[in-house]
Amino acid sequence: MKRLISITLLVLLTMTTATAQTYYTRFCPDKKLVKEARKWMKSGEWRNGFTAAKPHKSVNAVDFYEQYQKNPEQWKALFRWLSETDVLAIPKGKHPIPGTQLVASVEDSENGPLEKRNSESHFHHIDFQWTVKGTEGFGIIDHMSSTPKDKYKPDVIHYNYDVEKARFYDSNPKEFFIFFPSDWHIAKVATKKEDQTLRVIVIKVDYID
Repeated sequence: MKRLISITLLVLLTMTTATAQTYYTRFCPDKKLVKEARKWMKSGEWRNGFTAAKPHKSVNAVDFYEQYQKNPEQWKALFRWLSETDVLAIPKGKHPIPGTQLVASVEDSENGPLEKRNSESHFHHIDFQWTVKGTEGFGIIDHMSSTPKDKYKPDVIHYNYDVEKARFYDSNPKEFFIFFPSDWHIAKVATKKEDQTLRVIVIKVDYID
């Protein structure tokens, strides 16, 4: 009997290893919750007047849904500020978002070669990133083949990763990205566009356990 159990476990482990070759974001086994979160995200209940962009397809709907419910004040303030601000005319630099401790970083920057860009994730914060001018290249790396190359300092950690298993996306002003702690990402990666300059709005939202 014990041997049968051991063989069964070995088969299950082999099947899991064979199928779990890549892993890019937090997995939710609750299909009902996934369906509810996707419906909520698509409905736009979170917008608070912001209509200029929608979530990129890489955004984890369950994380977005749950974090919004746990921390509605910051998310509502974030989207209200975006809806009321001329993001192309505002000066670059840091801009406090009224009524919160949030700060919007307006960055006029440019993409760079992948080998010079750091992968990263955060423990206590969520990265909201909206490239409002130009095209920013983003990478999301696989967890299974990646390993930390340092420790959180103070709230950012970097990784060694397999570039062949990374997913790369080009941004556009009609979509925004949200990187939760389980989204190990690379920002400002050079694209195939001739112009690599861009303006991006970065807002770090508190992550609530």
